[in-house]
Amino acid sequence: MSLSDTTEPVSPVASAGPLMPEGRRGPSPMMFLSLGLGTLVAVTLIVVVSLLTGGKQDEGLFTSNTLNGTKAAAFTLPDLSSAGTIHSPWSSGHPTVLVFYASWCPPCHAELPKVADYEAHHHSSSVMFLGMDANDTRAEGLAFAKSSHVAFPSAFDANGTITNQEFKFANLPDTVFVNGQGVITEVVIGAVSTQQLDAGIQLIQS
Repeated sequence: MSLSDTTEPVSPVASAGPLMPEGRRGPSPMMFLSLGLGTLVAVTLIVVVSLLTGGKQDEGLFTSNTLNGTKAAAFTLPDLSSAGTIHSPWSSGHPTVLVFYASWCPPCHAELPKVADYEAHHHSSSVMFLGMDANDTRAEGLAFAKSSHVAFPSAFDANGTITNQEFKFANLPDTVFVNGQGVITEVVIGAVSTQQLDAGIQLIQS
């Protein structure tokens, strides 16, 4: 008996390697197409959202506020430290950081000296800092501003006409960033941080 007589013929299917188990198939071209389209849609949405928000890098520093995008009220108020008056700076095209405070406000005693120090080290001719002493007495408001080393001017909003009625602030401190066209770009409710001041000023300068 020869070797060829004892060897069983090899099936062409067996020589082609193992088969996929019945009921299972490899990835189809349609699956790859679907994944590709899904990725394209996700990337497109990210780009669109970035464009609509201006691609802002300060996301997370500010929270949404109904004042954002509205025109800030123009005003004329007494100067806290003199017999003169103060007009809203944006009425004459000056971007403004408007800082609301009062001597009776405990959080303000921690915040205002920091804001005053920031302004002293980041003074810019293109952006104006303006304090707003609200619902206070002139003597106590002025003493508080001096003890906090505030060098920028402050308006005296004795009865809260601007603070409570125009800006709708019930509590202090608050900070509002207003561009040169009088449009409010951001609002910080509560104590403002250095990072928020940096980002807010950049917005009203642009």
